[in-house]
Amino acid sequence: MSVHLNPPNPAELFPIQGVRIGVTQANIRKANRKDLTVMLLDEGASVAGVFTQNRFCAAPVQVCREHLAPGTGIRALLINTGNANAGTGDQGLADALHTCQALAGRLGLSAQQVLPFSTGVIMEPLPVDRIEAGLEAALADARADNWLHAAEAIMTTDTVPKAFGAQVMIDGVPVSVTGISKGAGMIHPNMATLLGFMATDACISPTVMNQLVAELAQGSFNRITVDGDTSTNDSFVVIATHRAAHAPITSLSSLAGQALKTALLGVAQKLAQAIVRDGEGATKFITIVVEGGRTPTECRQVAEAVAHSPLVKTAFFASDPNLGRILAAIGYAGIADLDPKNIDLYLDDVHVATQGGRHAAYVEADGQRVMKQSDIIVRVVLGRGNASDTLWTCDLSHEYVSINADYRS
Repeated sequence: MSVHLNPPNPAELFPIQGVRIGVTQANIRKANRKDLTVMLLDEGASVAGVFTQNRFCAAPVQVCREHLAPGTGIRALLINTGNANAGTGDQGLADALHTCQALAGRLGLSAQQVLPFSTGVIMEPLPVDRIEAGLEAALADARADNWLHAAEAIMTTDTVPKAFGAQVMIDGVPVSVTGISKGAGMIHPNMATLLGFMATDACISPTVMNQLVAELAQGSFNRITVDGDTSTNDSFVVIATHRAAHAPITSLSSLAGQALKTALLGVAQKLAQAIVRDGEGATKFITIVVEGGRTPTECRQVAEAVAHSPLVKTAFFASDPNLGRILAAIGYAGIADLDPKNIDLYLDDVHVATQGGRHAAYVEADGQRVMKQSDIIVRVVLGRGNASDTLWTCDLSHEYVSINADYRS
């Protein structure tokens, strides 16, 4: 089940010069499914990433941070699904490093030039032997036009693979962007369990890569929530191969930098929103816009309070305009001097509340009409300033409970 989310169109997934992808079935947790992916990068590519803020972060996250820190030329990514290699202690770290060494040995690289990524069940040992045994087949499958198969291979409880691409002209030169992501549950901002990988052939100065990936994450993956649980494995990586024939972008504020960032952000937002549309058991896609705040931070506080409320989310699932639940969430968001009389609440085009109570023209039939839609906008106007923020979330259904009750079976 997903909310207006179609499978990727292969014609819109552009091969990126300098990136080859191989996929295979390694039987990591389930038989007869793609579950092991390698991404091979030409020498000279730049790589930057942001990762989960969960203190119980997984072994591959720890290894990725270490391998990215010294600026070592990253040449390969190794991604497995079915096993998170989280909550596995020192053995998990040794296993993640072993898989890096195994791939590096086959490519003539150092282990520090490989980034490992895992997703799946927590607190189970990584089946290193199966991953190592699958490497030859994955490498043999490596080609530039394999993005769709990679999107399928990184899925866990996802029902639809998530992949998007875009092209933009920079200095008269066509530049391509393609990205994939996975995630459906354990999704919460501050890296929302998700994996995201984007690549472009743009020429980007390595000095701005970390700024770029942080700004892209803040505008996309850090604006989604399904259930309020921050994963142990969240990772978002951006790759630039510098193969497009334009002058290097040394500032994101330049015209070329803004054009590239807009293209990348468009793909990142589609990937992030696809995760919410495919949220476990989701039947509604909900955009929460908070305006009129003094700061973006307090707008985010209110948006998160509404997005995380089980009472709000279950009301959306039932198409029940019990909109007092939204007012209650706004009220407990943590803004001490918030004046309810200044707040306006809208449900799409319906003005629900004003001056501390129900709008005089509001009737429940109008609220119910909007609540029955599969795409809904909740707009909150705080009446305190000019700041705003936006989050994307979904409803909470019976199916969400069933999926997570049965996840390990």
